[in-house]
Amino acid sequence: MTGTLILDPLVPLVFLAIVGAIALMGIIIAVARGLNGWALRGLAALVVLGALAGPSYQQEDRAPLSDIVLMVEDQSASQRLGDRTDQSADAATALAAQITARPNTELRRVTVPDGPGDAGTELMRALTDALAEEPRGRVAGIIALSDGRVHDADLPIDLPAPLHLLMSGLESDWDRRLTVRNAPAFAIIGEPVTLTLRIDDLGAAPTSEQLVELDISVDGDTPQTFRVPIGEDLELPITLPHGGRNVIRFSLPEAEGELTDRNNTALIQMNGVRDRLSVLLVSGEPHPGGRTWRNLLKSDSSVDLVHFTILRPPEKQDGVPVDELSLIAFPTRELFMEKIQDFDLIIFDRYKRRGILPALYLDNVASYVREGGAVLVAAGPDFASADSIFRSPLGQVLPATPTARVMEEPFLPRVTDLGQRHPVTTDLPTAGDWGRWLRQIDVGDPQGNVVMHGIDDRPLLVLNRVGEGRVALIASDHAWLWSRGYEGGGPQLELLRRLAHWMMKEPELEEEALTATAEGQTMRISRRTLGETVPPVTITAPDGSTVELPFEQKGPGQFETVFEGPEIGLYRLSNGDQEAVIGLGPAAPREFVETIASADALTPHVDALRGGVIRLEDGLPRLRDVRAGRPAAGRGWIGLTPRNAYETLDVRQTAILPPWLVLVLSALFITAAWLREGRR
Repeated sequence: MTGTLILDPLVPLVFLAIVGAIALMGIIIAVARGLNGWALRGLAALVVLGALAGPSYQQEDRAPLSDIVLMVEDQSASQRLGDRTDQSADAATALAAQITARPNTELRRVTVPDGPGDAGTELMRALTDALAEEPRGRVAGIIALSDGRVHDADLPIDLPAPLHLLMSGLESDWDRRLTVRNAPAFAIIGEPVTLTLRIDDLGAAPTSEQLVELDISVDGDTPQTFRVPIGEDLELPITLPHGGRNVIRFSLPEAEGELTDRNNTALIQMNGVRDRLSVLLVSGEPHPGGRTWRNLLKSDSSVDLVHFTILRPPEKQDGVPVDELSLIAFPTRELFMEKIQDFDLIIFDRYKRRGILPALYLDNVASYVREGGAVLVAAGPDFASADSIFRSPLGQVLPATPTARVMEEPFLPRVTDLGQRHPVTTDLPTAGDWGRWLRQIDVGDPQGNVVMHGIDDRPLLVLNRVGEGRVALIASDHAWLWSRGYEGGGPQLELLRRLAHWMMKEPELEEEALTATAEGQTMRISRRTLGETVPPVTITAPDGSTVELPFEQKGPGQFETVFEGPEIGLYRLSNGDQEAVIGLGPAAPREFVETIASADALTPHVDALRGGVIRLEDGLPRLRDVRAGRPAAGRGWIGLTPRNAYETLDVRQTAILPPWLVLVLSALFITAAWLREGRR
């Protein structure tokens, strides 16, 4: 039980001060006039002022409360390196016994696991949540068992008691780390892009080794090995082999004695893009669709177009002098013999043999296709004639044979069942509600994939692979009607764009493709095929374990499944003859970027209330009581601040000047003063 004198004024303090001032002035006047009762009048005034001040005596019944000590135990991935787990567990057990043995003390244990995703060790967030559940006035100390690698140390926190770090790990620990300092998200196919890598030895590393082996692999292929120096920025030129996502993996062999090899690998994903699409458009006899082809290609700023057109056939005889027909000779030999490999796509629009392009040139175009080039033929009546380019060396690679029949009647182009699954024609805009074409060239013996048909289900668009290259045949010269809006038009621009990208072997338009996208630890795997079904996908995790997942059909030729990756790293996917690789998160999680134990991150919080940092390898510290504001740590000891907190059970107040006493005393003093002055 405790007692306290308190004041509870009946009037505002300003009014109380005014009354006191008036009383003081009256006493001064009484003294000046020589009145003998001035002292008694002053006592009466004091009694009245005291009554107005409302003094009382407060008694409290208190129950003492125990002090609380928070023990924050870091159980993140970096704490599992070396013998840190055993160090921390043994220290936590011994400390818990010491704290619970202290009188009037309670222990709260807080566990800190790995943060969500790749957030790392969020020790300060866990400490903030724990403090929010405890009365601040009872917290006597905070003890953190950790390697000090905390990733939210910049989180502002107001600590009610000293923070002590008992740091796991050994001074002799060392580790080797590989980091990628500069890696663009996109790169132009075929052009080198420079990456910046660095290899560092951290901690008490041996100094004998100056060069290490670095393995580099692209999309999981056989790695190439190089000897590179340690502790220097490495400028590494990389050339992406294909468009779309390229997964590049850099890895170091595990060195003897290092803490972990989890940070010996760096994984980056770069998208390969084409700088510009180089197209050669070869036009034969002028027709309304010729300008449409040119306009479509010229409207794309990423296309470099070379247009070779025959405006005046050689058989035309009108008496114009030869030296007035052209200012310069068209460089046909340079285009079709010397620089043909520079073109990404060659388009023949209603071209027929006129003797302008020798058979040798067209044979070179056929070789260009077999070696990886792309040719698109937009056929008109010329394709069915005796002068058709099919009856040239180029015919060896064309995907269909003309029957010499030209059908002049309206028809509606339609996507075939196979075309519903082919990426070039699947889900074309307006879903087949297109305008009609007015002419189709009859072709037979199609090779490859017929993705569109026309009159009587005859082949209209045929796609085929020849050697390393690709060819496409449109058996009509009326596709331009769509761009003119005839009967509502159609998706000519989208169809040609897809055709061009398919012929350029863009991964997004491959008929048989296995792809995956990642968001956090969730992997969405997609399979595109021309078949009706696909087998389950086999997923190989970074640790070598495998799992099979069935696909779910999402549309014609499109299958999908979702996989939750159990860990961060490189995953390999296999489905039939299709393979893919994808990385979930960084190859080295945040927990393994900095692996050497260090107190630097927590030092500002430790120093705020004069706490301490002690290595567990030096032994377990003793516990002492220290006063608030005093140094809370020293050699071999850490301090706890007793809070002497209590709970108030009952409160009683007794007035020192009750009203009846004020009345009696004031009347007594005033009467005595009057009698004394009257006697005089």
